[in-house]
Amino acid sequence: MEFLVLIFIGFATSFIGTLAGGGGLIGMPAMLITGIPIHQAIAAAKFSNMLSSFSSFFVLLRQEKIQWRKAVWLIPISLGGGITGGIIASVLSEKTMTFIAIGLLSFALTLQLLKKQKNTRQTAVTIPKKLYPVLYGIGIYDGMFGPGQAALLMYTYLRNGFEYLSAIAFTRFQTFLSCCGAFCTYLSAGHFNWKVAVFLATGSLIGAQTSIRIANKLKKRHLQMILNAVTMLLIIQLVIKVAN
Repeated sequence: MEFLVLIFIGFATSFIGTLAGGGGLIGMPAMLITGIPIHQAIAAAKFSNMLSSFSSFFVLLRQEKIQWRKAVWLIPISLGGGITGGIIASVLSEKTMTFIAIGLLSFALTLQLLKKQKNTRQTAVTIPKKLYPVLYGIGIYDGMFGPGQAALLMYTYLRNGFEYLSAIAFTRFQTFLSCCGAFCTYLSAGHFNWKVAVFLATGSLIGAQTSIRIANKLKKRHLQMILNAVTMLLIIQLVIKVAN
């Protein structure tokens, strides 16, 4: 029965994470509750997220919500960020990373609620070079641990004129890259457990494909409401975690 639990955790994590980010704060506590060691849990999460994020990105690529020639610039930025984050994960404590997550998510949510979003209907906006350091920084954060990483990316892209499904596409591609980099560091450190990762990845792939198909049927304002609601819940959960 343990494999069914892992498949369900992977599904829920990826379903929420694809639509609005923050799925890791569902999956990570759930895996720890089942008794999986923290480093094995993070390694399995990076592996499953790597596969599911690429699968959802590929669907949106085929639907022309993103163009490969504009996404390819993310490869050195996000891959490098994930590797860097994985290397320095042992330096920062989980509590420190949680404080960072609270600050970044609160800032992003405030900007989204108080400032007017750029009025554009383009589906293949070119990533401005000024965003490269920001995207690299989020890649580092994802490599370290990454609660709310996808939500931060979604806000970053939406604030710079990307249509919602395009923002999801770029976010999923960057998540794939940063998870690749981080996974390599955890694998080389001997923290990878195939028995956990395979079942988690199976549920994650199903969740990613389901959420992408639902996202195509929802209106933009409904997707935005989901993003804001999930972000608020993430902040509340992180604050409670720090307080305890």
